[in-house]
Amino acid sequence: MYFYNMNWSSAILGFKSYIMLERSMSVNSVEAYQADVEKLAQFAEQTLGKSSVQEIVHSDIEHFLGFIHDLGLNSRSQARILSGIRAFYKYLVLEDIIKDDPVELIESPKLPKKIPDVLSKEEIDRLIAAIDLSHPQGHRNKAIIETLYGCGLRVTELTQLKLSNIFRDLSYLRVIGKGNKERLIPIAPFTLKHIDYYVNHDRSHMDIKPGFEDFVFLNRRGKSLTRVMIFTIIKQLVAKSGIQKKVSPHTFRHSFATHLVEAGADLRAIQEMLGHESILTTEIYTHLDNSFLKDTLYRYHPMAR
Repeated sequence: MYFYNMNWSSAILGFKSYIMLERSMSVNSVEAYQADVEKLAQFAEQTLGKSSVQEIVHSDIEHFLGFIHDLGLNSRSQARILSGIRAFYKYLVLEDIIKDDPVELIESPKLPKKIPDVLSKEEIDRLIAAIDLSHPQGHRNKAIIETLYGCGLRVTELTQLKLSNIFRDLSYLRVIGKGNKERLIPIAPFTLKHIDYYVNHDRSHMDIKPGFEDFVFLNRRGKSLTRVMIFTIIKQLVAKSGIQKKVSPHTFRHSFATHLVEAGADLRAIQEMLGHESILTTEIYTHLDNSFLKDTLYRYHPMAR
């Protein structure tokens, strides 16, 4: 049995509850998906004069995509908005609110290959050397950089890292990634050494606020660090080291993966460590250095031996 004349606000409210509770999406993802659908709702009501979700057909979606294209949004932004709308209409079909999915045959915009910025090992050494270890937060900041680069963590995974999720005997970290998915990441002794120094020498003397006892990286007030603070720390170090690149916490993740690929590491292993759902996401790192591809051919192809 299908519903009729469901208005946009009711449908969006139901969709929001669905992706929060049943798909366990993060708060940021929920807000982004909701904003995507609200753009379509506004266009449907104001431009098409369609006040219910059941009225939308394939050509309306195409019209909407043409509209956001004409606004000047790049193909990556268009694809992201379309992704949210796809999820919305899959929800409507699943809940028997509509019978046919108007987005099903819509093609996503072609995305250019985006090559991430990467730091060389020498640049990472320069950045670490710029850390003032005499500063009260010096060893903490060094442990942060070493962990980002040594484990390939996302910035949120770093800020949420818990002492109880460091398994020293096994040399593994347990992190909660995108979509609340848990994964284990190997941690090398040289990375663990910097974390332990900070924890045992600096963190142990801090006045830690209740509720933050298990967080690894803390601010001066004894609470967990924010994403913004990690960005600020890195920005200051980049300026001090004189590196002329746009560097963010994610740059260390890209560098981690790229350096592993260039050294001949298996893509599947890197995929697991990064927490990529698809190997295609990981494969972008094989495009970063043409010399790596050439060397791989010369080294492994039987005719090149």
